[in-house]
Amino acid sequence: MNSYEQSLTKPSDVPVYLKLAAVTMIWGGTFVAGRFLADSLSPLFAASLRFLLASLALLLFVALARVTLVRPSLRQWLQLALLGFFGIFFYNLCFFYGLHYINASRASLIVALNPAVIGLASWLLFKERLGRTKVAGIAICIAGAGLVIVSRNPQLLAANADAWIGDLLIFGCVVSWGVYSLFSKELNQTLGPVQTVTYSILSGTAMLWLTSAVRGELSVEALLSLGPQQWMSLMYLGVLGSALAYIGYYDGIRKIGATRSGVFIALNPLTAVILGALLLGEQLTLAMCLGGGLILTGIYLCNKPLAPASKKGI
Repeated sequence: MNSYEQSLTKPSDVPVYLKLAAVTMIWGGTFVAGRFLADSLSPLFAASLRFLLASLALLLFVALARVTLVRPSLRQWLQLALLGFFGIFFYNLCFFYGLHYINASRASLIVALNPAVIGLASWLLFKERLGRTKVAGIAICIAGAGLVIVSRNPQLLAANADAWIGDLLIFGCVVSWGVYSLFSKELNQTLGPVQTVTYSILSGTAMLWLTSAVRGELSVEALLSLGPQQWMSLMYLGVLGSALAYIGYYDGIRKIGATRSGVFIALNPLTAVILGALLLGEQLTLAMCLGGGLILTGIYLCNKPLAPASKKGI
C-alpha cells in the first residue's frame, strides 16, 4: 500500500480534518455567491473575474510567504494544464452556466455526489482500497447531505422544463472536480500543494480569459455596473473560495488521500443550513439535524482505520 492509499487514522490527522472542514464550509457559500453574480455577468466573464482575483491572491500569498516558484518540467506543465482545464476552466463553465437553470439548493444536492464519484474513481483507476466501512461512510454522507438539502428546500425537485440542462451542467462540475482531485497525486508530492494550486489556477485563468476574449464577453460596462454585493461575492469566490480553499484541499489530499478528503464535501449543505440559522434566522428542523448527524457519522466512518490488508475489502 503506497502513501496515497494510506488509510490509518493518526492523531496527527486531526489538524488535516479541521482544515478540510473549514475549506468545505467556505465552499458551502460559493453557490449562494454564484447566484448573486448569475444575473449580473455572463457565466464566462464571471468565472474569468473570479480566477483573476484568485490568481492575484495566490501570487500575493507566494510573495509574502517567500515561496520560490520552481520551473515545472514539460511533463509537469502538461499535467498542470490538465488540472487547469478540468478544475478551473471546465468546472467553472459548468458551475456558472448551471446556476442559470437551477437554484443553489438543487445544485448543491448534485454536488453532494462528489465523495461517491471520487471514491469510485480512486478504486477503479488507482486501486485505492475502500472496504465496506468506507463505502458505507460515503453512502451515509450522501444520504445525510440529501436530507439536509431537501428538508431545507422541499420544492427544489419541482423544477422547470429546462432544469435537466442545469442538472447536467452541475454534474459536469462533479466529474471535473473528480479529475482535479485525483490527478494531482504526483504533482502534490513533487511540487507541493501551494505550487500545484498556483500553477493550475494560473493556467485555468488564462484559458478562461482567452475564451472570454474570443467570444467577445469581456465587458467594461458590465464590470462598472456591479454593486457592492456582487463585488463581495467575487472577492469571496476568488480569494476565499478559490485561492485559499484550493490550497487547503490539495494539502488534505497530499496527506490523507483523495477519497478521505473528498468526503468532507458533504459538509457544504450542512454549513449553508447552520449559516442560515445563525445569520438569517432560518429555522432548524429535526430532519436537518438528523441529516447533519448522518454527514458527521459518514465522515467518521470514511476516515476510520480499515481492516488489515489481508482481509478482503470491496
